[in-house]
Parts: sequence; C-alpha cells; structure tokens
Amino acid sequence: MQPRTLLLIVSIVSLGVACSNQGGDGQLTPVERETIRVEIEQAMREAYDLSKPNLTERMLALYPRSGALISAAGGRVLSSRDSIEAGIRYFWDNVGVNMRQPRWVWERFYVDVLSPSAAVATATYRVPHLNPSNEPHELGGAMTLVFAKRSGRWVIVQEHLSDRPAILDSIQTTIPTHDHH
Repeated sequence: MQPRTLLLIVSIVSLGVACSNQGGDGQLTPVERETIRVEIEQAMREAYDLSKPNLTERMLALYPRSGALISAAGGRVLSSRDSIEAGIRYFWDNVGVNMRQPRWVWERFYVDVLSPSAAVATATYRVPHLNPSNEPHELGGAMTLVFAKRSGRWVIVQEHLSDRPAILDSIQTTIPTHDHH
C-alpha cells in the first residue's frame, strides 16, 4: 500500500471517529441528554415563575428574535414573533392582572432530547389563584414546545398550547371519590 493511500485511509477513519464522538449522527450520551433536559426544564420553570418580576419579558425570552416560529392555540395558528408577543402581553395585561396570588404549578414534564440542538417538551400545568371577588379559581392546560439551540440558548420554534376545558373543573368537583355499589 502506498503511503499516500494509507494516509488517506487513516484520515477518513479518523474523521469518522471524530464525527461519531461529536454526536454527528445525533447520538448523545445519557449525561448529555440529562443536561439538555434539565436546561430546558429550568428555562421553562424560570420563564413561568409568577413570583418574580418581568413575567412577560421572561416568557418572551424563550422565543427567538428572528426566524421561523409557529404557535398553535385555541384553534388558531400564529406565525410571527410579533403576534405571539401581542398574545402574551394581552393575556397578562388583561386577564392575568385580575389574578390574585397566582401560582404556576407544573404537574408533569416530559422532555425528549432529539439531538444536541433539538428537543421537545410537553408539560401540564395549573394556575390556582383568587379572582377579583376573592373566590378560588384555576386555569390549566398542557403545552408541547419544540426547542432549537440557537446562538447558545434554547428557544421555542414551534408550540401547541391546550387549555384544560372549564367543564372538567366542574365535573371533577361533582364526581364521587368512592364507589356506592
């Protein structure tokens, strides 16, 4: 075998090993997956923490400033950061402002790390609070968020938000907790 051929073979094998060790095929170690999962969950918990100031700014920080962005909720699809921002601000400035002592309670988190730069998170939540008449009230739902790592940070590029129907709240309070057979 000629030295040139041997050098080419060694170079190709070395490049293949380097790519596989860098996650070039999308494979991650369990530690890398857990690190990404924790980063995304922490970002969501931080953004939705109702006890801290600048709520809308923290929520909006989860979205990219430019590029493709899709949000589906309430039977509608939004496709621009401006429209998503307007929706978030409208909700908290017109509905959220009437909540007294609100708490964002995460019920379940499911984070599927797809690659070093992509993950999907699905979570359920509740927002117990008092209404303006000081009566207990609660909002809740589920969300599925597609995250991409851009410029060193995780941002939402697609989302689907699903409010828990109000009828479930009233049904759950009237269902007996034990059998009467």
